[in-house]
Amino acid sequence: MSHLIGLYLHVPFCLRKCGYCDFYSRKGNDDLYDQYTSALLAALGRYGDAGSYEADSCYFGGGTPSLLGPKRVGTLLAAVEKTFGLHAAEITLEVNPATVSLADFQGYRAAGVNRLSIGMQTGVDEELASLGRLHTAKDTVRAVEEARRAGFENLSLDLMLGIPGQTEESLGETLSLVRRLSPEHVSAYLLKIEAGTPFSLRPADEFPGEEAQVALYQFACQGLEEMGLRQYEISNFARPGLASRHNLKYWNGEEYLGLGPAAHSFLNGRRFFYPRDLEGFLSGKEPVEDGAGGDFEEYVLLRLRLVEGLTEEGVRARFGYSIPQRLRRRAKPLAATGLMEEDETGLRLTRDGFLVSNEILARLLAE
Repeated sequence: MSHLIGLYLHVPFCLRKCGYCDFYSRKGNDDLYDQYTSALLAALGRYGDAGSYEADSCYFGGGTPSLLGPKRVGTLLAAVEKTFGLHAAEITLEVNPATVSLADFQGYRAAGVNRLSIGMQTGVDEELASLGRLHTAKDTVRAVEEARRAGFENLSLDLMLGIPGQTEESLGETLSLVRRLSPEHVSAYLLKIEAGTPFSLRPADEFPGEEAQVALYQFACQGLEEMGLRQYEISNFARPGLASRHNLKYWNGEEYLGLGPAAHSFLNGRRFFYPRDLEGFLSGKEPVEDGAGGDFEEYVLLRLRLVEGLTEEGVRARFGYSIPQRLRRRAKPLAATGLMEEDETGLRLTRDGFLVSNEILARLLAE
């Protein structure tokens, strides 16, 4: 009997790398895109005899997956369908507003893509320029309008919080544009300065400080929920029934297969990944083992990212026992400060708790 997994296809190409980005990506061209598509097809083929897996989500991430174009994406989805069946699947493609046209959207829709994640980041052109983005706010509006014309009914917008020069006033402009575009889903992430990126070399005073970041996050959460986008994870908001099914697999500790350089997988209780090495992937190198996965501690770490939190029912169903009393004892003083909630149904972080989730998790899971 088959069981359902999520499938992630990493597309490591960008026209230009943004100064804040730590994801694995390179410049490409049509020849390289063709080679890479063939390598993904070969990797899919190695799972053709698996038999016991069926995919109910497929996510094209990057990089800029829309650089592959509708024909290559269609070829890959046909292979995914043959290998995994695509059981009533949510099929998501990440899109840069500067790299797509109406014809592209029509092609992706015809190929089977039914959900788009559009990299809006901000609705303020000066902030887009400071991020090094190729698009403008008008490009985002055009992309959303053309996606709707092509028949897409499930759109997600990516927003970035805490970017250089951002204030509550400018974030209000962005949220006004989001309201106008009326997406089904929004991901709103606080900018994290990654070591080794150009942004890590910029003076700290160019970025909003910690208190300002907290205020921006709270402002965004409130504004998005006022639009009917309910928060369901630290950084994610959706209309009822339209949370990202693929990303929920990660946070629920479910199984997924990732293909491409830097892509990670969790199957049969083990984790493995492909190194950040495009040439190695093109040559057919196998992924690297990354140890066991799926234990209780990992489940706690993932589930407490969700608004629903760690539920008594979920822990019993998965592990056959109740939430350990040691966790509940440690949660009570945190609940008294307003950072957590603890009751008979389980444990969950509050919105204030989400902002210090790493510290809370460290206290809950300390040896």
